Amino acid sequence: MRGCQNLKKTDHSNTIPFESVKVGILLAIVGGFLDAYTFVGRGGVFANAQTGNIVLIGIEIYNRNFHKTLFAVAPVLACILGVIFVEIIKEKCPKKLAEESETVIIIVEIIIFFFIGFIPKSVNDSIVNIIVAFVSSVQIASFRRLVDSPYSTTMCTGNLRTATQSAYIAITKKNEKAFEKSIRYFKIVGGFLIGGFLGAMMTSYFGVSSIWFASIVLIITVIVVKIDKRKHA
Repeated sequence: MRGCQNLKKTDHSNTIPFESVKVGILLAIVGGFLDAYTFVGRGGVFANAQTGNIVLIGIEIYNRNFHKTLFAVAPVLACILGVIFVEIIKEKCPKKLAEESETVIIIVEIIIFFFIGFIPKSVNDSIVNIIVAFVSSVQIASFRRLVDSPYSTTMCTGNLRTATQSAYIAITKKNEKAFEKSIRYFKIVGGFLIGGFLGAMMTSYFGVSSIWFASIVLIITVIVVKIDKRKHA
């Protein structure tokens, strides 16, 4: 990276608070945490991975196992409903509330995760995973930009592709913006990894109530955004 060492840092001081790197990292931690939480503590599934569920639907239809097909369809439908929910909030809420839609959505997530922590293991894991899939899709639909580019806070494939592509361009073309973009996206991937580690560790130690950690991270996110907004007011 010798060619990138002398690159000047681009000023992103005017970045919208919810599109900042620090908020992106916090949301990625939540995304990684949720996948680890449902995998370790709620039935061994990744509730955020709708691609896998869609593939599973095809497999179960082929096997004529329609009962299992319904279990795979449910989180996909929850994901669809989550996206619709976000659009309704943005379009139907009073103008003043719509301007704070991201904050409202995070507060909704905090409340849902809080109540999930009280759902015992005796309850069917599919119910919890459907709720998590809904919340995950709400987060995906609400937070789609990192500074000036699209990204995801609940999955890594696209982020990893962008990070690697930008790193290649930065190295081969000595491109300043590509270098900074690569670093941003690798930070998001790192946040997801940290979330996965914490999710596995905390769920192993504290069980189903460990999801309250996700609520805490989201509370921190709201505080960070409020501070940033005051700085730029």
